[in-house]
Amino acid sequence: MNELKQASQRKMSFLATLKLVFWSFFGIRKKSDHESDVAKLNPLHIVIAGVLGAVFFIAILLTIVKAVVAQ
Repeated sequence: MNELKQASQRKMSFLATLKLVFWSFFGIRKKSDHESDVAKLNPLHIVIAGVLGAVFFIAILLTIVKAVVAQ
């Protein structure tokens, strides 16, 4: 329980977490950046950023499909 509380109080901003999740969708990360970021990540931010990223990705796909089908 104490580990979960400590993990949720880590000091990476939500915007930095969004950037990290964005690049992870493409699979582009330097190993040194990854190792330094892992120590600062807030698990709650990762979950929220992952869900937002997935919704954004699906919205882009739906927009592309609608544009192609409309022609």
